[in-house]
Amino acid sequence: MTASGALWRNWARNQAVTPVRVERPSSVAAVQRAVVAAGKVGLRVKAVGSGHSFSGIALAPGVQLDLLDLAGLIGVDTVAGQVTLAAGTRLFELPRLLRPYGLALPNLGDVDRQTITGATSTGTHGTGGGFGGLATQIVALTLVAGDGTLLRVSATENPELLPAVRLGLGALGIVVDVTLQCVPAFLLHAVEAAEPLEEVLEGYLDRTERSDHFEFFWFPHTETALTKTNTRQPLESGRSPRGRVSRWVDDELLANGVYRGICGLGAALPATVPGFNRLASRRSGKREFTDVSHRVFVTNRTVRFREMEYALPRAVVPDALREVRALIEARGWRISFPIEVRSAAADDVWLSTATGRDTGYIAVHRYYREDPAEYFQAVEAIMRAHGGRPHWGKMHDRDAASLRTEYPHFDDFLLVRDRLDPERRFSNSYLERVLGR
Repeated sequence: MTASGALWRNWARNQAVTPVRVERPSSVAAVQRAVVAAGKVGLRVKAVGSGHSFSGIALAPGVQLDLLDLAGLIGVDTVAGQVTLAAGTRLFELPRLLRPYGLALPNLGDVDRQTITGATSTGTHGTGGGFGGLATQIVALTLVAGDGTLLRVSATENPELLPAVRLGLGALGIVVDVTLQCVPAFLLHAVEAAEPLEEVLEGYLDRTERSDHFEFFWFPHTETALTKTNTRQPLESGRSPRGRVSRWVDDELLANGVYRGICGLGAALPATVPGFNRLASRRSGKREFTDVSHRVFVTNRTVRFREMEYALPRAVVPDALREVRALIEARGWRISFPIEVRSAAADDVWLSTATGRDTGYIAVHRYYREDPAEYFQAVEAIMRAHGGRPHWGKMHDRDAASLRTEYPHFDDFLLVRDRLDPERRFSNSYLERVLGR
């Protein structure tokens, strides 16, 4: 289906574009036709998923390919534990699709609104010192190259391209399907607790190494961290989930409804923010439950915000966060959104933020009605001083010259880009900035 372009905005409402036209292909052949047709009239073409990137990575001023109709389970290899999914399949659909085969993704982020290819192409990750991001789960994929031809990449077909295309930023072609390595479905035993921030920082490295999945949140203007530790268990060990009413009160009424009002009030009256943050920390007591993995990994978030996240060598995370805390105090800012700290294992994906090193993540946020520029730019300076790499799908001000020094295979990726898209048919202004022309 083809439509004339209308204003498109991302979830955070900080990116917008009016495409020349919008294509909604429901087949691989339709994607190929759209790419060829765009080339004939000199238009660039970009795929868009659910709009959950905060950067301009998915902006399509030429032809926008909405892939939500190209979705679903294509095939399952039950022996290998691998599944092939169409590009527009959204993460929240995976539990239903994988349940009949007793499979699950080994790790997830805490948001599941994204499409599988949008999440993998931007470097989405969860937390866990021994687990990689979603792109590391890709064992094969198919993409439409700049000339409209199909290219299959796997361990046996064009294997030299796999380290590039697993996390391709949308710069190498239109990914139309991915094959993921899954694991047997499992439970997570979750322990959530409020702990002194300094104690958590002191123990961060140890806890990321000995816990399956560890993360924490820190509300600025407090001395308390809200920790989350998830331990993997077999399905047969039995669920002990939160009750439906408790889950609704905690996750919908308080975390979304009440919190939305608090953020709105904080934007209008910044002086109220420290008090609300301290109240939120005091009200966060210990909570313990066991449930199927996706119910523990994922949190429903409806309060809009803007986010910047940096990947750091894991050992420097505690000191970097201490510097951010000192910065906030020195500038006198009132920051209502918590800072999130996670981890990931080193991997060999060329443009992964965890490539070649065990990684820790620091993510800063601001309510979407507040201007994040001054805060984010000052935090970014701290992250850069510690060798940080910005999340591709989140806000940052880096360019190709500064990013090249952070990625050992940056120029290798550009060579693959020259091979697959010499005419830059899949580029946009964001990719020109972070990759160069």
